[in-house]
Amino acid sequence: MKSQYMIKPMIQTTNSELNNSRRRFVFGASAMLALMSIPFPKNAFANALSQSLSQLSGKVFDLSIDYKMVNFTGKSARATVVNQLLPAPLLRWKEGETVTLRVKNNLDHDSSIHWHGIILPTEMDGVPGFSFDGIKPGETFEYQFTVQQSGTYWYHSHSGYQEQTGLFGAIVIDPATPDPVIYDRDYVIMLSDWSDEAPENIYAKLKKQADYYNYRERTVMDFFSDVNKNGLANTWNARSMWNNARMSDRDISDVTGSTYTYLMNGNPPQQGWQGLFEQGEKVRLRFINSSAMTIFDVRIPGLKMSVVASDGQNIQPVSVDEFRIGVAETYDVVIEPEVDNAYCIFAQSIDRTGFTVGNLTSDASLHAPIPPMDPRPVLGHSDMGMDMSDMDMSGMDHSKMDMGAGDMSGMDHSKMAMGGGDMSGMDHSKMAMDGGDMPGMDHSKMAMGSGDMSGMDHSKMAMGGGDMSGMDHSKMAMDAAKATVSGLGLAGFGSNNEIKHIDTEFGPQVDMRADAPKSGLHDPGIGLRDHQQQFNRKVLTYGDIKGLHPTYDTRQPSREIQLHLTGNMNRYMWSVNGVKFMDAAPLEFEYGERLRITLVNDTMMTHPMHLHGMWSELETGDPDFIPRKHTVLVQPGSKISYLVTADAKGQWAYHCHLLFHMPGMFRKVVVK
Repeated sequence: MKSQYMIKPMIQTTNSELNNSRRRFVFGASAMLALMSIPFPKNAFANALSQSLSQLSGKVFDLSIDYKMVNFTGKSARATVVNQLLPAPLLRWKEGETVTLRVKNNLDHDSSIHWHGIILPTEMDGVPGFSFDGIKPGETFEYQFTVQQSGTYWYHSHSGYQEQTGLFGAIVIDPATPDPVIYDRDYVIMLSDWSDEAPENIYAKLKKQADYYNYRERTVMDFFSDVNKNGLANTWNARSMWNNARMSDRDISDVTGSTYTYLMNGNPPQQGWQGLFEQGEKVRLRFINSSAMTIFDVRIPGLKMSVVASDGQNIQPVSVDEFRIGVAETYDVVIEPEVDNAYCIFAQSIDRTGFTVGNLTSDASLHAPIPPMDPRPVLGHSDMGMDMSDMDMSGMDHSKMDMGAGDMSGMDHSKMAMGGGDMSGMDHSKMAMDGGDMPGMDHSKMAMGSGDMSGMDHSKMAMGGGDMSGMDHSKMAMDAAKATVSGLGLAGFGSNNEIKHIDTEFGPQVDMRADAPKSGLHDPGIGLRDHQQQFNRKVLTYGDIKGLHPTYDTRQPSREIQLHLTGNMNRYMWSVNGVKFMDAAPLEFEYGERLRITLVNDTMMTHPMHLHGMWSELETGDPDFIPRKHTVLVQPGSKISYLVTADAKGQWAYHCHLLFHMPGMFRKVVVK
């Protein structure tokens, strides 16, 4: 077999060498509508000069932070760069070695570098005001620490908005022992978002008008389309619910393709990134989402991907067609492309307002067509974490509702109280559930004892093709004594505690509270839930992720902290438990303790939450192989739990990794 680390030489092309006269390529609402149904020509990359990542390796690194003029859109703008590169150089380390990184700040204001996901002493973490004072203009700061892990990570500024303007780069750490992942060649794929607008101006616009960049709000024509599809009464009731809540079901992303250009390894979509492979090779792709605000959905049409690592940590391989990667997350996949072929690495934004692409080929003259973007997502009532148990559904006409492609995977009905729900008069006679995929549905606690279902006609419900594979009822009879430990749910299975909204969540700073948040484990997420049925594409969920190695800390949690991700979306205010960072007391962990954190998303936005200095051990239902992550995506109106071993003394940052949410949705963690 070929050497484990066969890497093609990386040729760096600076942005100044790019064609400054090329046309602007920002996929906003109008451009997307014109292009989404037309695949790009096969020679879309023919005249493009693809930019690859520049790599530095060794034990001692000299990094210089500077300004640089770049051009991604047809006009020049100022970026913040490392060693005159955007993205910054790829740093390649070796597990067990001590690395020294001398970082000089040539900016006219303070800067910093945070080593995202790296386990290190608190004074080396790179968060100004927490672990050090930052790097003053003209000064050099020396980071030094021993590398205690292997895998794919990244680094970025933790000062102001420098991350948005280009100060980010990749880290690959080679393991000290033989890598369990077999591959012949690897590439890093850095996804990012770029705007010619100054990030301060973007934030100011959001504060004045939260939907400033959303050009997809509902119109009169949408209303008539819904009436034609669902009937006037159902449409009116649905619209009234959203209007009364002063929310929009089209509010997917704060900042969209109307100002963002999406990049892959620093290449805009019309230019693209290109990687080569040879016959018979297994190629490892190391995906890093280094965006400021954009969540991406990634697929490679024509190729299955074996997901082998999440946030740098090896997992049991999962074969998928598509995965969602939150801001700051990393995923490693192994693919086996066929020679004399080309494949498009396609990353579309969660709101479908833009994309970025790469071309993976065995022949530089072969170029894969770019697929159209998927339909734009629309939020539902479940994304509000609504408790439907007390709703009077009598008289509702479901006869026109098509559930043929309804993906109900991951739906947790365990707390649905239908005892008092009056469903008399409901006509299900025309509800087509053929092909309804219901894996992972938990009906174990559904109380239907007193539910009045008189008049419900199920005689014509077609469930012949209903795929209920994956429904696991084996744990439903679990001994009650085993279900709790000191009042807490067992390690690996998540929280059993009720959802509580404390007093600080009530007020003008919070416009929504999830009373019945669903589990986010088996939910692919907004815009992906029906992809198995519609496109025959398997989408990765957190419930699929199991650690490759046995759980490192097998202790049960001694306590649980329930944190609510809160905000007022109209006023663009973000907080935790209704309290913004400046007014919040630190979270205190006792050194050595094993605790559980349960995050409840009381908003309709998706939040990637990042805990510095310690692993977030995601509870996915298998206590023996709990996966470790550094960033956890929390779906709208949902909840998710993970375990933390407080093994790192000091002050640590804990925050949403959406850059413009961070000022409020942030906490200091003190381990003492």
